[in-house]
Amino acid sequence: MSTEGVNEGRRRFLIGATSAVGAVGVVGAAVPFVKSWSPSAKAKNAGAPVVADISKLEVGQQMTVEWRGKPVWILRRSEEAMASLDKVEQMGVLRDPDSSEAAQPEYIDGDARARDGHDNILVMIGLCTHLGCSPLYRPDVAPEDLGKDWVGGYFCPCHGSKFDLSGRVYKSVPAPLNMEIPPYYYISDTLIKIGEDGEAA
Repeated sequence: MSTEGVNEGRRRFLIGATSAVGAVGVVGAAVPFVKSWSPSAKAKNAGAPVVADISKLEVGQQMTVEWRGKPVWILRRSEEAMASLDKVEQMGVLRDPDSSEAAQPEYIDGDARARDGHDNILVMIGLCTHLGCSPLYRPDVAPEDLGKDWVGGYFCPCHGSKFDLSGRVYKSVPAPLNMEIPPYYYISDTLIKIGEDGEAA
């Protein structure tokens, strides 16, 4: 009685089973390897750059990403919001309108406090420069609680500090400095890398 057919079938089964187990092992090893390419939470907290996609950010909207354990706000400002920057400066209510004392990269200047060619996009660390509370985004004009001269900006509920829509601090409030601008650059029109200056800095 021949057992050649039985052995051949068993051989095919064993080869197929071994191949399947091997493929699962390769996938199992590859997943952590590929995941290791993106920075871990620990690396992000230590300062690894993060990429923000602003393709769905509409005019007047603000989004938050985390960098170094801090909230980074990205605001797409409207034409009215951009006009308010000049208006609030003319009112003479800002402590440091030129941001000469502010923590920000050298390539950030002007009242927009943004990179050239992207004036309507504000990228800013969302912490009050007084004691590190998180101010509220208040784009409304002349609300009852902030007064008729309020043209939109940020209000810190902890101790009452006020900032314009570029994060510039008002006079006579506890916060001593304008809000911080982190290093960043545009990878494309819709992708911002926060934590690096980029080659065009």
